[in-house]
Amino acid sequence: MSPAWGSAALAGGPLHTVLRSATKEVVLGADQRFCVIGERINPTGRKVFQAQLREGDLSAIEKDVEAQVLGGADVLDVNMGVPLTDEADLLVRAIQVVQARTDLPVCIDSSVVEALEAGLQAYQGRALVNSVTAEDERLEAILPLVKKHDAAVIALPNDADEIPMESGKRLELVEKIVRVATREYGIALQDIVIDPLAMPIGADSTVGVTTLETVAGVHERWGLNMTCGASNVSFGMPGRPAINAAWLPLAMAAGMTSAIMDARTAQVVDSVRAADLLLGHDEWGMSWIGTHRARQAAAAT
Repeated sequence: MSPAWGSAALAGGPLHTVLRSATKEVVLGADQRFCVIGERINPTGRKVFQAQLREGDLSAIEKDVEAQVLGGADVLDVNMGVPLTDEADLLVRAIQVVQARTDLPVCIDSSVVEALEAGLQAYQGRALVNSVTAEDERLEAILPLVKKHDAAVIALPNDADEIPMESGKRLELVEKIVRVATREYGIALQDIVIDPLAMPIGADSTVGVTTLETVAGVHERWGLNMTCGASNVSFGMPGRPAINAAWLPLAMAAGMTSAIMDARTAQVVDSVRAADLLLGHDEWGMSWIGTHRARQAAAAT
C-alpha cells in the first residue's frame, strides 16, 4: 500500500467531495456537517410504489421528496430498480421529477450500467454515483462513466470472491479501488467515497466493530469521505431507530462523513445533528438551536 495517498490527503487538509444540483452545492468532508442522503426514493420493499412505477405513475416521488426535505436531507438517493421495467427510462424521469421539486443534489443509484449512463446524461449538476465494487468488471464498466460525467462515486470494498468480514481485507480492497480509480481513470481522490460495508448486527454481533475499524482505517490512511446504508446495521432487530441513532455518531467519530438513511426518522437525524455539534461541526450550535426553535414555532401554531 502506498503511504503517499493517505499522508498527502491528510497533510493538505480534509478532502472535499463536491456535489451540485443546478443551483445548490453540498460538500462532504471531515470538517463539514454530516451529509444526510435521503434513501426513500427506492422501490425496494414497497409493493404499492413498485406497482405505481410499472404503470408509469411517479406521483409518489413528489411526496417522498417533500418528506425527506422536511426531515433535513442534504442529498437525495434515487433508485428505480423495479423488475420488468425500463429502468433507464424510469430513472431519467424520476431524476427530472426530483429536480423539479427540490434543489438538493442527487445520488444516482443503480446496478445497471445503462441506467446509470442515462441518469448521468439527464442530471443537471454534479452527481454522486451509487455504486461500484472492487470487482474488475464493475470498475471497468462504471469508472469511465464517472470520469466522463465529472461525477463522484461510492465504492464498496467487496469483490467477486466475498464480502470480507475482516477490516484488513476491506482496506486492501479500498487500496485497489483507489489505485485503479486514480491511476487508470484519472478520478480525483476526493471524488471516491467509500462505503465500509455496514452489516446487520442481528446476524453477527462483531460486524459493528469491524465496520468501525474499517472507517477508522480509511480515514487514517487516505482521508477519504465515507457513507453507508445506515439502516443495514439494525436490519432484523427491534427498536431499529434507536440502534441507528447510536451507530451513526460512533461512525462519525471514527471518520464517517455521510450516510444513506431515512430522513423522515427524526430520532436518527437528531442524533447526527447532535454529533455534529459535539464534534465541532456546528459553530456556536446555530443549526441545532435553529432547528429546535423552528419545531417549537411549528408546534405553537
